[in-house]
Amino acid sequence: MKMKKVWLFAVLALVLVISACGSNNNNKGGSSSPAKESESAAPAEGQKMYIPIISKGFQHQFWQAVKIGAEKAAAELNVEITFEGPETESQVDKQLEMFQVALDKKPSAIGFAALDSQASIPLLKKAQDSGIPIVAFDSGVESDIPVSTVATNNATAAGIAAEKMAELIGGEGEVAIIAHDQTSRTGIDRRDGFVNRMKEKYPNIKIVDIQYGGGDHLKSTDAAKAIMQAYPNLKGIFGTNEGSAIGVVNAVTETKMSGKIVVIGYDSGKAQIDAIKSGLMAGAVSQNPVGIGYETVKAAVAAAKGEKVDPLIDSGFVWYDKSNIDNEDVKAVLYE
Repeated sequence: MKMKKVWLFAVLALVLVISACGSNNNNKGGSSSPAKESESAAPAEGQKMYIPIISKGFQHQFWQAVKIGAEKAAAELNVEITFEGPETESQVDKQLEMFQVALDKKPSAIGFAALDSQASIPLLKKAQDSGIPIVAFDSGVESDIPVSTVATNNATAAGIAAEKMAELIGGEGEVAIIAHDQTSRTGIDRRDGFVNRMKEKYPNIKIVDIQYGGGDHLKSTDAAKAIMQAYPNLKGIFGTNEGSAIGVVNAVTETKMSGKIVVIGYDSGKAQIDAIKSGLMAGAVSQNPVGIGYETVKAAVAAAKGEKVDPLIDSGFVWYDKSNIDNEDVKAVLYE
């Protein structure tokens, strides 16, 4: 009988030991209860803060210049960034996939230039619920979720482009717009900024057509050619970004209408700079892309640390043409 009791106590002791080991394994590295979804991942001690930057694309030198600015800030602030975007500025779904992948990595913050100002809102809400601050850049969204937006005042800048166009065509005649899209804030604001300024100040100028080329050179060229054919008395065309503007230049060149149609662009890049120097393009509005990238990372780091950031950071713009393209203050914001 005594032997049976000893054996029974030994079995009970073994069960208790096994249970204790299992409990310790479940709690290894923290509580066995699942982490709350609203908790963002802070970098472990000694690790760099990680901030993915999701742009609209890579096909234009503009985004490469933004990347340079972002990398400069990352080096100065000792944080890790990645910089990516879809192949073309029409791939909204691809950009949203990139955003989701970025969220899954539980970054400290995200920089985001939305291709569609409304389609991204569910993912922005998801980031907000996870405690991940969003800094919008270049293009805002239809939401107050981003803690800051780093951008040019595109409506004002496009208004300046309208005034320059009006001056160059003598305050009257037919003009058109080749825009890069009608879904992003930049596309909407540049289009409307140009249209509204013309309506407000130049009643004798008629905007006869607005077409969308997706920021693609070839599509913008075809769209510009179609407008020129439909409106033989056309006096000018405004291209709302680098790809749009170069598409217009190509259309004017291929149809031998150089000198007859005033071309005004937006952004910079070697092709636009060369077109202005050669006289194919009258002038353009340039943002400060390096500054946009730099300020985006700077604001993202501050937001991740819980510091106050300005809700709107205006990165500024300049008008440049043949008369001032070599001025030092202008050259500082141009990019090739």
